[in-house]
Amino acid sequence: MKAIAIQTYGGPEGLAVVDLPAPAPAAGQVVIAEAVGVGGVDTVIRSGALAAYGFKEGHIPGSEVAGTVTAVGDGVDASWIGGRVWAFTGTGGGCVEQALAPVEEIVPLPVNLSAVDAVTLGSSGVVAHFGLRHAHFAPGETVLVRGAAGSIGIMAVQLAARGGAAAVAVTTSSAERGERLRRLGATHVLDHSGDGGQPAPAGYDVIIDVVAGKDMPSFFDRLNPNGRMVAVGAVAGQPPADFGTKIMAAFQKSMSFAAFSAATVTGADRRAVRSEQFAAASRGEIETVVHDVLPLDAAVLAHQKMDAGEVFDRIVRTP
Repeated sequence: MKAIAIQTYGGPEGLAVVDLPAPAPAAGQVVIAEAVGVGGVDTVIRSGALAAYGFKEGHIPGSEVAGTVTAVGDGVDASWIGGRVWAFTGTGGGCVEQALAPVEEIVPLPVNLSAVDAVTLGSSGVVAHFGLRHAHFAPGETVLVRGAAGSIGIMAVQLAARGGAAAVAVTTSSAERGERLRRLGATHVLDHSGDGGQPAPAGYDVIIDVVAGKDMPSFFDRLNPNGRMVAVGAVAGQPPADFGTKIMAAFQKSMSFAAFSAATVTGADRRAVRSEQFAAASRGEIETVVHDVLPLDAAVLAHQKMDAGEVFDRIVRTP
């Protein structure tokens, strides 16, 4: 089968199509013929920025897939064969024609939800849901989503709006993206620095930050007293080592900061939320957004678009 491998860390040109043996499921695994979403973490891994975490050249990126189960390993109910599912493959292994996934990480798809739509929602929806919960978001509060044009940001906007936020402000790179985010529930569109959205709220009770990077500390200035910022991603890299001094300098505002990873949520809770969100999307209550659908061997083009900031939500690659 065909697969995409990171042959050389750095730019998109380091990706290559390689041939691998067709997978045979081990005990507890399933094989899925699938579609795969290209996420921000894939580009960060490809850049080499996470090499210290054990990622090596030759790594197969892609962490979520959706499609039809074609084989199962020992201990897996054979009734899964032929079923349409979403699956989490781990920190990689998804950019292939046939993917392996542990059976405990698969979720059935509603009849009228496509595999392409599912991979725009499966991971991002869970991160947005539990990220807002981690921030103790409550109806009537004001929310700012920093970096709202990616899949996590788009879901955070929709969930905050559905959850009764008094205002949902977003930072994004263009007026066109801002208008698309308004249609998804945003009430105020700001520039990358958090300015330009008059009459935007003067402060926010919750900031969901997908970006991090060197500018993250400046957003503490935009938190209300008792405000909470939760970092759910770091697509711009790590913040400055001394970012916490901003919180201490405003000690009397009782602000707080937390990082959030869906890895800290139980598998049962993740599956329950994914099932609920897939059902909501199938009913049209949550919108799935697909920037483009490309063939698997267009990996370089997909990553070039991601690096250029052209992508709104997700590019999905199909075999």
